[in-house]
Amino acid sequence: MVPLEWYIGLSAVIFVIGMIGFMLRRNIIIMLMSIELMLNSVNISLVAFSHYLQDLRGQILVFFIITVAAAEAAIGLAILVALFKNKAAVHTDEITEMKG
Repeated sequence: MVPLEWYIGLSAVIFVIGMIGFMLRRNIIIMLMSIELMLNSVNISLVAFSHYLQDLRGQILVFFIITVAAAEAAIGLAILVALFKNKAAVHTDEITEMKG
């Protein structure tokens, strides 16, 4: 049986990779993938704690997080396609449409 600490360590490593990817990269697609990594790392820790505590609430919450992640990906990609249609730019530094 795999100890709980290994799951939490894996979750922490994936979360840090996602956070670094989001903060350092300026490509919108990479930023969306980094957000997905962070959400999946939270899912790993929720499932690990849920299994360790013999409670299904964490696993049920994971389904809601997956639903929010799918909606975020769909809306984010729709915005990206609309921006790319108007301007051929996928880097956040090149996009000035929403500045006031």
